Amino acid sequence: MTPDFQSLAQRTRRDFLVSGSRGIGGLALAALLDRDHLLASPKPASPHAVGAAAAERLRAHFAPKAKNCIFLYMEGGVSQLDLFDPKPRLMQLSGQKPPDSFTQKARFPFIQKESAVLFGSPHPFRRYGRCGMELSQWLPSIGACADDIALVRSMHTEAFNHHPGELLMYCGSMMLGRPSVGSWINYALGSESQNLPGYVVLTAGRAASGGTTMFSSGFLPSNLAGVVFRDRGEPVRDLANPPGWSAEARHLGLDALRDLNGMHRRAVGDPEISARIASYELAARMQLAAPELTDLDREPADVRAAYGVDRNAGGLTTYRGGGPDAFKSFGRNCLMARRLVERGVRFVAIHHASWDHHNDLNSDLEFNCRVVDQPVGALLRDLKQRGLLDETLVVWASEFGRTPLGENRPGFAKVTGRDHHPFAFSMWMAGGGIRGGQVYGATDELGWNIERDAVHVNDFHATLLHCFGLDHERLTYRYQGRDFRLTDVAGSVVRPLLA
Repeated sequence: MTPDFQSLAQRTRRDFLVSGSRGIGGLALAALLDRDHLLASPKPASPHAVGAAAAERLRAHFAPKAKNCIFLYMEGGVSQLDLFDPKPRLMQLSGQKPPDSFTQKARFPFIQKESAVLFGSPHPFRRYGRCGMELSQWLPSIGACADDIALVRSMHTEAFNHHPGELLMYCGSMMLGRPSVGSWINYALGSESQNLPGYVVLTAGRAASGGTTMFSSGFLPSNLAGVVFRDRGEPVRDLANPPGWSAEARHLGLDALRDLNGMHRRAVGDPEISARIASYELAARMQLAAPELTDLDREPADVRAAYGVDRNAGGLTTYRGGGPDAFKSFGRNCLMARRLVERGVRFVAIHHASWDHHNDLNSDLEFNCRVVDQPVGALLRDLKQRGLLDETLVVWASEFGRTPLGENRPGFAKVTGRDHHPFAFSMWMAGGGIRGGQVYGATDELGWNIERDAVHVNDFHATLLHCFGLDHERLTYRYQGRDFRLTDVAGSVVRPLLA
């Protein structure tokens, strides 16, 4: 075959360097990729699992207990004093001034320190399960699962406003642009699902105050970001074929797009283009998988009833938690979460807003508890009955708690709510390597400060990763010259929480 010397002469320096990567350049590239844990594993691995080589090494740290996570995020700051951390002494002193030492250095978004008074909870608690865990009477379905729950009453954070707090709880940092916890887990372990994203976000109630920044992949490949499913219509916008397009035409269009992206990747060498190609290929496979996944009519009637997918608001009218439609959408999301982890989805976040009870605490808190209690309890029992709870980590979290002080914001006729409280709040975990039936940590008699076994958000993340067999100090990604991790430079595994 005669060489085309004219075309060779017209080749650019970039063309030469790109083609040279097949030789010595390819060896150098392989060394760099291996250093950053991006080289393909020598063992057979899913072609859709980004970071498969890292996964092989990280699995050797220790045997994982969890394969999947369902992350129940109650946005707004759940009132631990009314649901998880009973304080009889606070009730006795309700209406009195707090000690000056409590408020002297504290920062509040709205409370006026000079006139603030203690605000006891009038809501009764009761003991649940063989362990006797004290929870609100407004959480009977969750309480029935107390023996599977590890309740942490000693959480704390630096964030006292919503968006920074949400970023810290999801991404381990209050800075924008960091990867979400679901992205980190999928980066390390990949997804077991070939036809669904490894990280799915389900929403109910009001829109998230931080938008989708909490579900971002940050500097990790973009196909590791959380994919937000809608609670009605198509689960993902534009997933279905446009009107007038046949399946064959759509397939040919995606093939052409893949080829164009491949040409662009070879020309510029940007690894992010590979993530884009993987996203388009996943979208094509989702077209086949999504209709079956979202068809909840396939579930038996008793299962649908247990989750409350057809519930109404029962006469409650508040709209802080999303209005009457939140009852159905949250129930559907919990059932959908179980169906997603059954199909190999690694991380499912259920985001419900809002629990930001600066006022009307009594009516709005009851509404939200009615929205979430039945479906969450049904989810825990359903996972356990199916043998999935041992390998599915279920987390209840919020960005911070609420103050033992009543909110006395100017313009409010009376105190009916609580302000943000980052110094001490509650969360819980169940399944997936967690020892249930225990309460960890304690706050003082007024619920202001932590008295025993403080747990920072970074400690929580270190513990969550440990359940997946991941050492939080070794799960890193090199970006802009340094190795980043979910827990940054902090965090310790809370070993008493582990089974």
